[in-house]
Amino acid sequence: MARALSAPGQRLNHSLVMNSPISHFLLFASLLGSAGCALAAEPNPSVTPVTLEALVAEVLASNPESQFYDAELAVARGEFRNAGTLANPELAIAAGRKRVASAIAQEGTAWSVSVRQSFDWPGRLALRKAIANRQIQLAEIGVAQFKVGLAARTRALALAVAAAQEQLAATREVAARFEALRDVLVQRDPAGLTPTLETRIIEATELTLQRRASEAAVTERSALFELNQLRGAAPAEPLRIERPSLLFPPAPPLEELVRAAREKNFELQARRVELEQQGFRVSLARNDRNGSFSVGPYVSREGAGDRETQFGIEATVPLPIWNRRHGDVAIAEARQRQAETVLLVAQRNLEREIAQHAASYGARVAEIARWRADSVTKFHEAAELADRHFRLGAVPIATYVELQKEYLEAVAVLLDTRRDALHAAQELHRLTGLAWHPSLTGGPGSGRGATP
Repeated sequence: MARALSAPGQRLNHSLVMNSPISHFLLFASLLGSAGCALAAEPNPSVTPVTLEALVAEVLASNPESQFYDAELAVARGEFRNAGTLANPELAIAAGRKRVASAIAQEGTAWSVSVRQSFDWPGRLALRKAIANRQIQLAEIGVAQFKVGLAARTRALALAVAAAQEQLAATREVAARFEALRDVLVQRDPAGLTPTLETRIIEATELTLQRRASEAAVTERSALFELNQLRGAAPAEPLRIERPSLLFPPAPPLEELVRAAREKNFELQARRVELEQQGFRVSLARNDRNGSFSVGPYVSREGAGDRETQFGIEATVPLPIWNRRHGDVAIAEARQRQAETVLLVAQRNLEREIAQHAASYGARVAEIARWRADSVTKFHEAAELADRHFRLGAVPIATYVELQKEYLEAVAVLLDTRRDALHAAQELHRLTGLAWHPSLTGGPGSGRGATP
């Protein structure tokens, strides 16, 4: 099952999140909590905004790749039906002539008909059904993991859209200041070296900011195009997403996270099922040494002279003399040891990932807790104030440029830290399946979103 489920959904594999509790995991929501409306992209009033969870539900319902995984589950169920079905009976017909040499030579027709039904050795059918049943479990785990990954990818793309919009709005705002300032400076007759150099600094900074704005716009559009692809829509179809806010609660203790992961993690569940399945394969390989037997009725008639008819039941059983299938048993036992090792390695890797993401989440939440709620707004106001006073000659150009850049850096740090915290929380939920998540606190309800 692992081979099939890795085919078309490679890009989703490791994004992996539960649908129900994490459904409140509005990844990008908190990005707008402190940035203020001055940083937001202009909404398109003709496009109806959608909530993130409505978007996730739409993607899960309409994503074309889900048909592949549904078909894989149907294949596993078909294999289970085949495993419990007996082989077709065999019909054997023979016809010929019979001659009896005696005082008077006689000959006539001879024919025989037999029907044989093959049966597996006792216990073999149950083992095959058990193996096929584990294959269904693997398929179901794979389908659930795919849907979790698809929902996680949808939320991650929404986060990328929101972060790019915030960065784009702030960069365009600062770039517009430099552009307006440059237009004023180039119209003046520079009297000396200092005004000329200041104009060049303004022009160079404007070019850099325009470049950063273009990169943010490309990032936003790329995420939007992929979102539309996931939901089965045209790449350029307009999309607006509502933006509520989130609080970041502390993560559960590491011991609780590890304990929950041992029970609910998708990969560990699959590895345990594979180990059970391999144990049944070992038993089946040992059972196969006895072969199968056939039983069925037969009837024959000979018509040379006297008419003679025979009927009865015949059975055939292979004699396990030359081939005891020791090699098949050894292979199955080796595969079982491999499955045990894979399970152990997967559990160790899982514990390490949980510890890493828990530490990352804790560090990001502690960093967020040190911010003031109006930090970005204060930087924004300071940038505007510096712009006004620079035009009046009260602020030197070095201070002006540095303050504008620091304002943009503050916005970027804010977005990156919240994004990292939400990503770590999402990964912890994917790995453990626990029902904790950043809690919804409501939002501005502005419906601002993306419109490609």
